[in-house]
Amino acid sequence: MLRVLVTGGNGQLANCIKEVSVNHKDSINLVYRSSKELDITDRDAVYEAFQEEDYHYCINTAAYTNVDGAEKDIENANLVNQIGPKNLAEVCNQNNIVLIHISTDFVFDGMQSVPYSEKDSTNALGEYGRSKLKGEQAIESVCDKYFIIRTSWLYSGHGSNFLKSMLKYGRERDSLSVVYDQVGTPTNAIDLAEVIFSILRSRVDTYGIYHYSNEGVASWYDFAKAIFDINKVDVQLLPIRTDAYPLPAKRPSFSVLDKGKIKKLLKIEIPYWRDSLKKACNTLE
Repeated sequence: MLRVLVTGGNGQLANCIKEVSVNHKDSINLVYRSSKELDITDRDAVYEAFQEEDYHYCINTAAYTNVDGAEKDIENANLVNQIGPKNLAEVCNQNNIVLIHISTDFVFDGMQSVPYSEKDSTNALGEYGRSKLKGEQAIESVCDKYFIIRTSWLYSGHGSNFLKSMLKYGRERDSLSVVYDQVGTPTNAIDLAEVIFSILRSRVDTYGIYHYSNEGVASWYDFAKAIFDINKVDVQLLPIRTDAYPLPAKRPSFSVLDKGKIKKLLKIEIPYWRDSLKKACNTLE
């Protein structure tokens, strides 16, 4: 039986992994550690955690995800998104454990007009993206067996995310304004969890960086419109430009990811974003 440690065990993706894991309980044993139970920025704590059991994989879902907060809280963003992954990568490398680490489309600057592949140059616009990129680089520098999965616009029925925020605001307000000039792909975190289990089950060893999101392209406005249509929320939705709603951190205007590499590796078909959104909405209370 595979033994897997999941860090950030109370977060959105970890909860989606828990949900999917019921289909694999006979072959995969997952141990979850919340950020309080395991501070990945504490090197000694990380080393101690890996003495508890002989793990085959570590899935790092722990992250500093406050994109705007990172602009001022640079030190903590780098601690969690750079130093933490490096600590995990070092102990994984020493113990022959495969590290699966989740990264972001925000490592790109959005200046392309075609989907980003794993070979495209990175150029993060904000401190959050820079900290995540440093985390990737730290893993590559100290670990031989790793999968870095860049994803985008994660949502689910767990935790705080755009889907749940839109439903809350849409039911409280008469109108909402959402930007239409930032384009990417909404990704159901359940689908990402399924892909992680595909890696575990297949025991593939073609290590490196991979991109995963749902298929298709949408703006944040499109995403919000679909949420309201599917859930039959009657709210006036207004499309606005990014400069009409200034935020501390710059976002890439285009961050669609090319998934060809991971589709070839795992021989999978990826769901269209709106189809996955419908499934997620059907599970909401």
